[in-house]
Amino acid sequence: MTLAIGDTVPSVTLLDADGAAIDLKALKGAPLVVYFYPKADTPGCTVEAQDFTRLAPEFARLGAQVLAVSRDAPAKLCKFRDKYGLTVRLASDEDGAVCEAFGTWVEKQNYGRTYMGIERSTFLFGADGKLVREWRKVRVKGHADAVLEAAQAL
Repeated sequence: MTLAIGDTVPSVTLLDADGAAIDLKALKGAPLVVYFYPKADTPGCTVEAQDFTRLAPEFARLGAQVLAVSRDAPAKLCKFRDKYGLTVRLASDEDGAVCEAFGTWVEKQNYGRTYMGIERSTFLFGADGKLVREWRKVRVKGHADAVLEAAQAL
């Protein structure tokens, strides 16, 4: 499944780094950024999380929530958050259901090897819960700033 502009945020539940449930539908009423990253505590994923953490006060001023999703277990996310002092909310999709709902679980290739993995992607939902912007195959440098700029334009 792949989301399209205008689609409503999927009705899915995740666990955050502390094991608390997050119902995406319940976050309706404020802008929502959901970004997917391949693996906690790897170089690109760390930089991306640090960039969103750096901009967290700006997103908060807009009333926007930011949720970072990977297939890592909550315990690993907790260690990742604490190691780097991250303030962005990290969420676990261990079974991959949320990745499937967003269409971010894709076939990838690296050094001639084909495998399934998370496509680095970001989704911006308006306060009405409808998708207003998406970024696929994200390059980390400058990405969090671009998402903030799009959120400011809502």
